[in-house]
Amino acid sequence: MADNFGKLGRAWCETDYETTDLETVIQDLLTGQYSNPIRVIAFNTAERWSEDVSEDVAHELRRRCDLQGRDIPFFLQDFTDRFERYHDVQPPLPTHLV
Repeated sequence: MADNFGKLGRAWCETDYETTDLETVIQDLLTGQYSNPIRVIAFNTAERWSEDVSEDVAHELRRRCDLQGRDIPFFLQDFTDRFERYHDVQPPLPTHLV
């Protein structure tokens, strides 16, 4: 998890590998364990891959907040907005007629 510490810069926050499952990450985000998340990266060192899962996490945060009938916490709004920017918007239609 990358967190933005403002003037101090950005940093990858160290977490215990046993508590890095999706459920724990979502709960940590919702409870404010990260003050200004930038991105969420999944790693599998055994299979030698990593993947940016920020968009998936942003969608899950939105889904859970919607189910609970609450707004996204203020400290997660920039994160969710950044990765959901175009999902609720219809793409532009062509402007010329044939």
